[in-house]
Amino acid sequence: MESGEWGVGSDVNRLVTVEDRSSEWPVTGIGNAWSREYFDGPFYLFAAPADRPAISLVFVQTRDGNTGAPNPQDLGGGPTDKHLIYEGLSRVAADAVLAGASSVGHSVFFTVTHPELIALRMELGLPRHPAQMVISNDGNFDLDARVLTTVNVPVFLLAGDRCVRKVADEIARRPWITLIPTNGDLPAAFTRLRLDHGIGRISAVGGRMTATSLVDAGLVQDIYLTTSPIAGGEPNTPWYVGERQLRLETIVKKREAAEAPIVVEHRAVVDTNNFEI
Repeated sequence: MESGEWGVGSDVNRLVTVEDRSSEWPVTGIGNAWSREYFDGPFYLFAAPADRPAISLVFVQTRDGNTGAPNPQDLGGGPTDKHLIYEGLSRVAADAVLAGASSVGHSVFFTVTHPELIALRMELGLPRHPAQMVISNDGNFDLDARVLTTVNVPVFLLAGDRCVRKVADEIARRPWITLIPTNGDLPAAFTRLRLDHGIGRISAVGGRMTATSLVDAGLVQDIYLTTSPIAGGEPNTPWYVGERQLRLETIVKKREAAEAPIVVEHRAVVDTNNFEI
């Protein structure tokens, strides 16, 4: 969706700040007049480590904590989450958007859609579209999916051993796709992305297994978590499904100015080293 497809109204409601602890964290605020009005202030980013990208997770959950659904819109995030957060501020400064292969449908393409946020991305000196990034262990994905066939946008495939064996020959015929073997070492693969390809910031949008592997590898700085007002989703599908005892701390918490509001939290992942006994 480009800017010309938007009317005067976009069904995006303003957010209202409930809690702001941003002064306690090493974050930098970004925004323009429109985003600061609708997000109720700056949108905060952690700086990238010297040797790997900054990685933020982005999830919508129902009020009972489920993130799985056949159609993600069934989770109840609504237009405000979709256009302001998910397709907006969470990736407006990203060099790449990352998803697990099982989360990438045939027509999916990761970009920024609202015209005001397209303008902000341009102000930040970034290309119109972030690079498309897919991670797969076994290579079971649609090679003709839009994320892999948009030739004017860089694509990175982070591939486990089975995936490399299955698709390397086909990927070699697609010069716009860079194959990054993970070799069982995710930190090393992301260091290569940072140092060899200049990927400094990644928005990771799902799914749960991908998010868990990134957290367990110590690669995630923060999460943008939207909680909808509805119950439902697939039971027992939290965004993190690993064995670590996570400690998350609030940076900011926002509430939608609506009758049945979503709640948007930006939370730091500050400790993933204690395993549950």
